[in-house]
Amino acid sequence: MNARLSTAPAPRLPAMSPTIDPRIELTVGPVLYWWPRPALTAFYADVAESPARTVVLGEVVCSRRNEMRHADWIALARDLAAAGKDVVLATQALLAGEAELRTMRRIAAQDEFAVEAGDASALRVLATERVVRPGRLPFVLGPHVNVYSRAALAEHAALGAGTWVAPVELPLDAVAAANPPSDPVRGPAGPVATEVFGFGRLPLAFSARCFTARHHRLPKDGCEFRCRDDADGLLLATTEGQPFLVLNGIQTQSAGVHALLAEAGALRAAGVARVRLSPCASGFVDVLRCFDGVYNHGRPAEDAAAELHGLGLPGALVNGFAHRRPGMAGLALDIAGAT
Repeated sequence: MNARLSTAPAPRLPAMSPTIDPRIELTVGPVLYWWPRPALTAFYADVAESPARTVVLGEVVCSRRNEMRHADWIALARDLAAAGKDVVLATQALLAGEAELRTMRRIAAQDEFAVEAGDASALRVLATERVVRPGRLPFVLGPHVNVYSRAALAEHAALGAGTWVAPVELPLDAVAAANPPSDPVRGPAGPVATEVFGFGRLPLAFSARCFTARHHRLPKDGCEFRCRDDADGLLLATTEGQPFLVLNGIQTQSAGVHALLAEAGALRAAGVARVRLSPCASGFVDVLRCFDGVYNHGRPAEDAAAELHGLGLPGALVNGFAHRRPGMAGLALDIAGAT
């Protein structure tokens, strides 16, 4: 990397087991868009000074976004770990060729940092690695691995999962039922920690096609890397002009920005140890401070929500999925119930 975040010695490995501490830790999810390398480096320099506990690194959407190589991600991971962050390396959510499989295997084979499984092929490799090399760090079940029940979570815990990132559409009461705080699922490394997606455009689907390229009437293999022009994805509107979906290469996202800002009490009741915040192009460190203030320092959710509304975020704030409502239901509906 051209810029080092810290010169402190050896990285601190991530703690993957849950805690009885009522503090809700913040996780910075992987950057889902293709940002230029200088912008990415500057972003993580800011994250290093933020209240986030964990940082998930890597390209999870499209392998053509290859400005950062494996060695670059490892160097950045070491910098962030030296700055006091727990670091997880993520694998792609949709693998479409042998080259992508090789990249996934390379990430899974390293044992300096924990790994987040983006799909079933990564799960298989990670489970095999744990058999061959006992004592490896527990891995993370990413939000695109379809684990919706206690029975399914128990199966994955037996393979070596230490943290479960619940699917984004799972309501909080269902999260609690799958991994209840009074009787958490246990694996070889102990109780499985629960993490939920708490901020950002909701990742809804992946496709073998690149919809950004299609929008520009280009083939996928000749996309001209047009997604670099959209720092927060390409917004689509209905015929009535209402924000509808966002195109992000092969990924489709929500137009609204999911924000579980007013749910601190419900998150603790559901046994949630960590909340994942997905990066956006501007104001993200302020977003981290807002969530940390509400969750862990008694800041009123109404005040923090007002600040979020003033940050120029890429979409309206929503939180419907957490409450068994349509995903685009607005955040304001729950401000009165903040704890």
